[in-house]
Amino acid sequence: MLKRVFMAPDPGRVRLRFAARAVLGIGLAVVVCGLAGHSLAGAVTGGLAALLALFTVTDATVRGQALTTALLPVVGLPVLTAAAELHDHPVARDLTFLAVVGAGVYARRWGPRGHSLGVFAFMTFFVAQFLHATTDRLPELHVAVLLSVLTAAAVRFGLWCYERRLPPPPVPAPPAGTGLARVTTRQAVQAMAGAGFALVVGQLVSGQRWYWAVGATWWIFVNTVSRGETLVRGFRRVLGTVIGIALGLLVAVPLQGAPAPTAVLVAVCVFGIFYTAAVSYTWMMLWVTLLAELLYGLLGVLNPGLLALRLAETGVGAVGAVLAVLFVLPVTTHSVTDAWIQRALRCVHACTAEAAARLAGVPGADPGGRVTELEHLLARVRLSVAPLVHPLSPVPARRRRARRVLALLDDCAREIRGLVAVAADPEASHDARLTTACRRVEAAVEALTEGRDLPVADRPLAEEPALAHLHGLERALAELAAPLRSPTGSPLVGA
Repeated sequence: MLKRVFMAPDPGRVRLRFAARAVLGIGLAVVVCGLAGHSLAGAVTGGLAALLALFTVTDATVRGQALTTALLPVVGLPVLTAAAELHDHPVARDLTFLAVVGAGVYARRWGPRGHSLGVFAFMTFFVAQFLHATTDRLPELHVAVLLSVLTAAAVRFGLWCYERRLPPPPVPAPPAGTGLARVTTRQAVQAMAGAGFALVVGQLVSGQRWYWAVGATWWIFVNTVSRGETLVRGFRRVLGTVIGIALGLLVAVPLQGAPAPTAVLVAVCVFGIFYTAAVSYTWMMLWVTLLAELLYGLLGVLNPGLLALRLAETGVGAVGAVLAVLFVLPVTTHSVTDAWIQRALRCVHACTAEAAARLAGVPGADPGGRVTELEHLLARVRLSVAPLVHPLSPVPARRRRARRVLALLDDCAREIRGLVAVAADPEASHDARLTTACRRVEAAVEALTEGRDLPVADRPLAEEPALAHLHGLERALAELAAPLRSPTGSPLVGA
């Protein structure tokens, strides 16, 4: 886990810039709230609003990101108002919270913008519970949200908009058969069921901090599709929380909210959240937990008993999520993983055909975009297969096969990258054998996606680089047939 966080590649230092900009944007938002004369609660609200504006908005284009950011207060302020108005009406408050949970998950069907707005709506309601917001504090909290989102936007789109110099990342559409609308409808029902369990049991554990359990359930559902993904994410959330609480006992509790060191550590936590989010959910949750502890220290309520309560509520939330994905309209790991693998294989063929066309001198042929798409598809495959390769996976044979599939897909990607690098050479010439090899790759992909066997062909070592990469690609595809072929009663990714 340590190696994955600190040794993971960071092309263009995007993660580093993402984290550094977050510290700057959130820090400025808090300063602006302080200059506006807001209380500590207002500054905390503003800081969290800025964090969400910088973290959750993931549209493919800068223009789209700016529009989504502008829409955040439109969604968040009515939710904040409702949460404050219902503060003294627990039944109506709880039902409204569950409705916000369901609507937030359902909004994923509208892509990254729907996801961002859904998360912001949920977290606005959550923050209202965190601060025990009442109607008399609404004007200050509204202004804090508006000022902070505006400040974060100024940093992101004005002061430091590094995305303008980056190509828009491809966002692979969900595969046919597991369409986004179908999955989000199921997950909205699951999330409401899990959150309902967490809300009821969480209130039995603590009438004051019950919302932690609901928050745990919500964040376990974020960015997952199948029940296997959700189970692994739940485990990682609990693990990150445990480590974060242990660190909080050593760091946050002794500080007792001392302003200067707490501010420095809050900045470190913000950096950690943004820097580790893309590579380790466990590490991200460690920083989130420590950040929450530091904020409670500022509010003067942090003690070891509160940390123990947070762990208990997180456990309740994780159990709620597990029960929901197991018994309420489950989306199987098998169906999701199979669909993503097939998409990746078809992209392998498309990359090969585009590279061959480039070598043949076809105008406009550019395999570079296809390679980027393949990398994103393989990332989705890894996410989907994660439950199978997890050390706690109960079926060792399936775990070995899943790891073999990932290794062979990585081999395919490596050969594709080599082929594309050769095709980019202006002096590379077309070899008639490339056409034949490309046809064999196409036949291999068709055989794999249709469930037919594909014999391993022994090819002589090719001296021509492009042909050598195509032969390597053929071998990897042929070897994929065995682990992808599912014996009766033992599918690759199980039910």
